[in-house]
Amino acid sequence: MVRAMTEDAVPLDGVRRALVVKLRHHGDVLLASPLLSVLKNHAPHAEIDALVYADTAPMLSLHPALAQLHTIDRNWKRAGALAQAGAEWRLFSALRARRYDLIVHLTDHPRGAWLARLLGARHAVGPKRNNERQWWRRSFTHRYAQVNRIGRHTVERNLDALRRIGIQPKEDERALTLVAGEDALRRVSDLLAQYRLPPRGFIQLHAASRWLFKCWPVERNAALLDALRADGWPVVLTAAPDPREQNMVAGIVAASRSPSVNLAGQLSLKELAALTAQARLFVGVDSAPMHIAAAVGTPLVALFGPSSDIDWGPWCVEHRVITSARHACRPCGLDGCGGGKISECLTTLPVERVLQAARELLAST
Repeated sequence: MVRAMTEDAVPLDGVRRALVVKLRHHGDVLLASPLLSVLKNHAPHAEIDALVYADTAPMLSLHPALAQLHTIDRNWKRAGALAQAGAEWRLFSALRARRYDLIVHLTDHPRGAWLARLLGARHAVGPKRNNERQWWRRSFTHRYAQVNRIGRHTVERNLDALRRIGIQPKEDERALTLVAGEDALRRVSDLLAQYRLPPRGFIQLHAASRWLFKCWPVERNAALLDALRADGWPVVLTAAPDPREQNMVAGIVAASRSPSVNLAGQLSLKELAALTAQARLFVGVDSAPMHIAAAVGTPLVALFGPSSDIDWGPWCVEHRVITSARHACRPCGLDGCGGGKISECLTTLPVERVLQAARELLAST
């Protein structure tokens, strides 16, 4: 275990309980899972809690390093001011009762700064912000520098919070962690039996995303499906229950000439993880399911358009990333070219490149 020689390193022997705050989307929360592992490894005596949005809780629940998982329901605000105030007070009371010695805040969300102030932790680490105000600086005992340009993976950015307080993560403790759970494993086992799918004997195609500008065209997904089926591989289609994602998968089924198993909208996040763990290969775009595939160790082909594969690419898993070589503007981070919801650097990616990458991984794993 390596400890930094910085003068203000947090003495871990005095940390009995720590709270990690990550209020972002599903993939972002899953990419914080290595931080929980590292913190627990370096402070095995400490209880590690996390605070996330309720809909993202499956990304961290059952994590072996986690003692308690606290959640914020985004729907509280719709229940009326009185109900929201009651829910907020119950959450704050539960957090205060834990008497945290350390708070690790992983975003620039103001809630993390207020909690650092109100919960009375002796140590609190949060990110430095551009043009940050004095109240933000004074909310934390330590602030970690952020890379202000593309070029550092999000996992490493999260771990920088620990580096700032004197914890140097080892290479072998930075993998993603996602535990599906027994219920999800049983459901997926039943589904595999129902559709006569051999474990590690099918390809999962997750073409949709809540962000449509990250999606590859329906026709190209259908052509890829047909080619994989021609190679002899069963293909399972997955997607979220969102109607737009359902419509996209329906379009792929209609445009393809080959049979497939359509489980779109039928799986919980835990069940999706259990299914992905049984796939021989995952193919999809930059999305939370892609990170789930990495977390469960399934080789994957990931298509990237306007988002950065350096910052958000597959982590600690055998993979191939497909990007456009002729669009010097990527990664632009925009929601489609000109904000038009269609990303040319993604929609023009040829089926042959994706198929070749899939075949390479299938042959080598």
